[in-house]
Amino acid sequence: MVIELRAAVADDVEGIARLWHRGWHDGHAGSVPDALVAVRTPESFPPRVTGRLPRTTVAADGAALAGFIVVAGDEVEQVYVAAAYRGTGVAATLLSEAERQVATAGHGTAWLAVAPGNARARRFYERQGWSDDGEFDFRAEVGESVLLVPVRRYVRPAPAHRPDQGGSRMVG
Repeated sequence: MVIELRAAVADDVEGIARLWHRGWHDGHAGSVPDALVAVRTPESFPPRVTGRLPRTTVAADGAALAGFIVVAGDEVEQVYVAAAYRGTGVAATLLSEAERQVATAGHGTAWLAVAPGNARARRFYERQGWSDDGEFDFRAEVGESVLLVPVRRYVRPAPAHRPDQGGSRMVG
């Protein structure tokens, strides 16, 4: 398996949306308000992907989408890995790339939000050196309004950035 990290393109939107929808429901079931679950339909994800496309990096295994990240400033906004690629190192590679992007943007600390009941994700972040920084209310988009969702904030110092890092990379 050789994984390529690259910037997402328009042709990736549907694949990212499918992966995000499956992963979101897998990681959030029973951990977020029913009102949020009700609006996270398969049809709701493509527009959310399109709006984030310039900040999205995908992990591709040939034509297969292994996972993706979305980075917005100092926030690692999304980290998702296809079920078939869990346990292969893809998640750690994507998270490392997200940390690099945060550092490249000049931020000293990266942060992300995780549902309190998503024990698998919380264990993963902790193994990767992230620390639970406490609870806060995440402002989840629900149509034209916002729903406050209690989550855990995880933080990690961003790595020192070297100018020669970045761009498309092969991992494997």
